[in-house]
Amino acid sequence: MSKQGSKDTAAELAVRRLLHAAGLRYRVEYPVPGMARRRIDVAFTRAKVAILIDGCFWHGCPDHATQPKANAEWWRNKLDRNMARDRETTEHLIAEGWTVLRFWEHEPPEDVAVRVAAAVERCRTERTRGKKV
Repeated sequence: MSKQGSKDTAAELAVRRLLHAAGLRYRVEYPVPGMARRRIDVAFTRAKVAILIDGCFWHGCPDHATQPKANAEWWRNKLDRNMARDRETTEHLIAEGWTVLRFWEHEPPEDVAVRVAAAVERCRTERTRGKKV
């Protein structure tokens, strides 16, 4: 597990390239406010939009997750804790006023980038008007 990359995955890089090419600027690996050891993959801090791109195996994708046969109970507990931590992080960010968008690594980067750009624009517009998202 120590060799498994947790940041700058191929899916994250592809989405970030598209967002940057579209003229959007963002923070990478941004610390979740008020939560130690948790990070937002791509953060638009002024608009308060958090983008999290989850790996299918590690985060329990309903379409692609697999269950290891060796040491099955340990893995089930580990993956369940990951999913619980994901829910907790999302709930915390929403409570702090962030818009949270979660994507799976298998989603086409182009589709993700379009949805992110639309959410960022919407949040920026609403914040400019003085509305809390």
